[in-house]
Amino acid sequence: MTGLVSESFARNAHSVGQSVYHFEWCPRYRFRIFAEAALLKACEASLRRAAARHDLELLELSVMPDHVHAVVGVPPTRSVSDALRLLKGASSRELFAAFPKLRGRYWGGHLWSPGKFYRSVGDATLRIVRHYVRYDNDPRQKSLSHYN
Repeated sequence: MTGLVSESFARNAHSVGQSVYHFEWCPRYRFRIFAEAALLKACEASLRRAAARHDLELLELSVMPDHVHAVVGVPPTRSVSDALRLLKGASSRELFAAFPKLRGRYWGGHLWSPGKFYRSVGDATLRIVRHYVRYDNDPRQKSLSHYN
């Protein structure tokens, strides 16, 4: 994603913006499988490869024993669900291939829980954005927020 971090905005052919999310997800049954250093390192490497392959900018990554946190820049052409699906799917496939013993614990072939947490993040707070929208001094702009 060219330009996402520089000046805080991604610049594309017909858009300028910021699309950064905090993601969190955990292994099925919340097992503490990443307490094992080899699995933790393999998971980190797999997530970094998946992000690079799918034009996701992995700004921060923390693999905990029983869950993963990531701050990810997502291109405007990709949905949040799609970005999470790509990260979870690719890492699951690679980890099952590298650690066949995982199939014994996750016999259904699903490493990750179907649940997820996501939240948009950026360098402007909600208060700042609301203030900008409400008080932008463009006389042509009329907003319902002026009437609230």
